[in-house]
Amino acid sequence: MPLLQRISFIIVLITFLHGCASLSDEVNHSSELPAVQQETTLSTLAIANQLDDGEQAPSGVVIQDTGWDALAQRLALIETAEQSIDIQYYIWNSDRSGRYLASRLIAAANRGVKVRIMLDDINLNEREDMLTALDAHPFIEIRVFNPIPTRRGVAKWLNVLGDFSRLNRRMHNKSFTVDGAMSVVGGRNIGDEYFDLSDDINFRDRDVLVSGAVVNDIQLSFVEYWDSRWSYPVSMLGGEASIELADLDRIYPPRYKHYPALPEGKEAAQRFLEKLMSVNTWVKARYVADQPVPDDVANTDKPKRTARVLADLALQSKQEIVVESAYLVFDDGHLDSLQGLTNDGVKVSALTNSMVSNDLITNHSGYAGRRQGMLEHGMQLFELKPETKLCEQSTKDAVKCAPTTPYGLHSKSVVFDRQIAAVGSFNFNLRSTYLNTESILVIDNESIADSLADDIEVAMEEENSWRLGLDDGNVRWYSGTQSWDSEPDTSQWDRVKSRFLQLFPIEKYL
Repeated sequence: MPLLQRISFIIVLITFLHGCASLSDEVNHSSELPAVQQETTLSTLAIANQLDDGEQAPSGVVIQDTGWDALAQRLALIETAEQSIDIQYYIWNSDRSGRYLASRLIAAANRGVKVRIMLDDINLNEREDMLTALDAHPFIEIRVFNPIPTRRGVAKWLNVLGDFSRLNRRMHNKSFTVDGAMSVVGGRNIGDEYFDLSDDINFRDRDVLVSGAVVNDIQLSFVEYWDSRWSYPVSMLGGEASIELADLDRIYPPRYKHYPALPEGKEAAQRFLEKLMSVNTWVKARYVADQPVPDDVANTDKPKRTARVLADLALQSKQEIVVESAYLVFDDGHLDSLQGLTNDGVKVSALTNSMVSNDLITNHSGYAGRRQGMLEHGMQLFELKPETKLCEQSTKDAVKCAPTTPYGLHSKSVVFDRQIAAVGSFNFNLRSTYLNTESILVIDNESIADSLADDIEVAMEEENSWRLGLDDGNVRWYSGTQSWDSEPDTSQWDRVKSRFLQLFPIEKYL
């Protein structure tokens, strides 16, 4: 078949599939008055630990540094829930941690807790039947953000091409709010690799347990997404409730080799949270989330709300900005702003994945294509070594780390002048800036900011990361007395693939 004829056939096929899509363009939800939160165990616990100067520092935060912390805290919140659980995620895997969390949500629903789960469609992986079975529970409701109308196989992805400007916009937000009193926000999805449990790859990641005033803003943002016209009840996606929920009752909790057992039952969970609240830090904080549906879907050149807030904080910085981001891509406009900052004496340093620690060569290619420009404009760059000791410090299990199990970076955090910290779902790349919806928690507290900057800078040290520099205009990698003129510990074939991908205008979509 001649090339032009093949292209014409593909265009006709895409148009046909788009025309055959069975889902409506949007959903109109019946408006509901927000539920009035009554006093609960969690709300009482949060208030009991609030400082006397709560008006000046009305929100409590606890940074979650390890996978065990992150999973234990989510489980403790579920076990303590009495009224509501509202969850919003980009990815929820059907692995040990994902299935066990689902089983505990069912147990909470069985005792009358109202559970609402909001998931992005891009990673459902044909699990509509399981989600439909969960949704059939009288106290569980599931909605899917911006679903692709064609649900199966190659046709699904051809359908994306048929409505690229809309369907390429994904919900990347992450929040886990219980009884309107406490919430977890940040970078982690739900899955073994985010909780130091995977045998395939584990990630350095970060999120925050939040209590106090800012939880109300997180809750309002969830409701805005829940009621948005791109939020579809899972029952509309054609799944069948063919899975018995009772099967999930027989799932045992994940076990960690050198950590305590995860909290099980309300009493253990409450004791766990009481201890955690004793190390709570009360701060000024605000939660920023993008609009669920942009005013102009076709305009992919306008930075969204989260990107603008972070840009404003950067422009206000006088001394230093410390960034940790799994994916790092600056376009020409970002590079101009970077140059302005470094010209004014602001030190800008960033930790990101090396090629060998990155789980996606496609994403790495976008960064690699802009890496020299970032160095030329004054950024100090560091790339994570996969065999960093940071992994064993988090997992306490060498088997979960390289070289046995790959290890990479998934966290997204930034510190401005060691005064303000931001932790969230926002990668410092073009997809987060222009396409995906994102959310960030901005913490105005010197102690938290200083501690987080120190943590990132430890990860930048030579036993954990390669330092990058320019030698006669060419990028070099340094560690102690050693240096490399190409990406360390990688194959020539992987480097060729990365350079090949840089030939295509796809950096905004990585």
